[in-house]
Amino acid sequence: MNTITTTNFNFPGQKSVYRGKVREVYNINDDILVMVATDRLSAFDVVLPKGIPYKGQILNQIATKFMELTSDIVPNWLVATPDPNVAVGHLCEPFKVEMVIRGYLSGHAAREYAAGRRILCGVEMPEGLKENDKFPTPIITPTTKADNGSHDEDISREAILANGIVTEEDYLILEKYTRALYQRGTEIAASCGLILVDTKYEFGKTKDGQIVLIDEIHTPDSSRYFYAEGYQERQNNNEEQKQLSKEFVRRWLIENGFQGKEGQQIPNMTDEYIETVSERYIELFENIIGEQFIKADISNINERIEKNVLSYLENR
Repeated sequence: MNTITTTNFNFPGQKSVYRGKVREVYNINDDILVMVATDRLSAFDVVLPKGIPYKGQILNQIATKFMELTSDIVPNWLVATPDPNVAVGHLCEPFKVEMVIRGYLSGHAAREYAAGRRILCGVEMPEGLKENDKFPTPIITPTTKADNGSHDEDISREAILANGIVTEEDYLILEKYTRALYQRGTEIAASCGLILVDTKYEFGKTKDGQIVLIDEIHTPDSSRYFYAEGYQERQNNNEEQKQLSKEFVRRWLIENGFQGKEGQQIPNMTDEYIETVSERYIELFENIIGEQFIKADISNINERIEKNVLSYLENR
């Protein structure tokens, strides 16, 4: 199946291109950004060799929907979505941290806990928890914002402030926005029969100094979801939770001897496996958005995107 794993556009007024792990961002006249969500799949900070059909469209449409559903509590960068894989927004200066918030002991936090550590990013995790238990209150565990190809690193609030990565005044706003977004996301997920387990947010500053939400929000790449039905029963029985997130890809990689460490080989992803990953992304879209996923025409994705973005730029 056709996927989009790289782009090479040349839009009018284009100043530069930033290629992230999954998105490619075009700077137009130092005014707006055209962000293309590719079908690349990243795990353990490594971009896997094959694209996942419809993944970029799914990420972009979920992020767009949640930007709309949270704009009353946190301002965001989004201006328009001229193509299923494209978001256009205000040029911002990103903060060099990602704000991770965790409501449950899962994923990275669970792996740290199992290793005997009780402090994560300067935050104490209580004793007596087992994997996927709910924290008494959600904890914020930031990471550094790594350059492409590098690993994000855990960092504490104290280290962020001590190193001047973010001013205290701005950091208090980032924490406030992070908690507000997680609360809203939790409520929306609950209405869909899901639990928003953990997620990450990225923020930036507009030219006029306003702090806004940027990039993506509440997508399967940035968030972990459990099905609410049967959650407590599964916990009581020490069973794995039924989840919708990228964690199933991470687990498959771990089972096949890959965690992004030096010298490890990325396991072969068969066409059949890639199709199951695509189906899981579609499943999450339909569950969290509550609508049927409409597959865009992927016969020539690059041509479609270029045409739609050019039309938008000409008419804005």
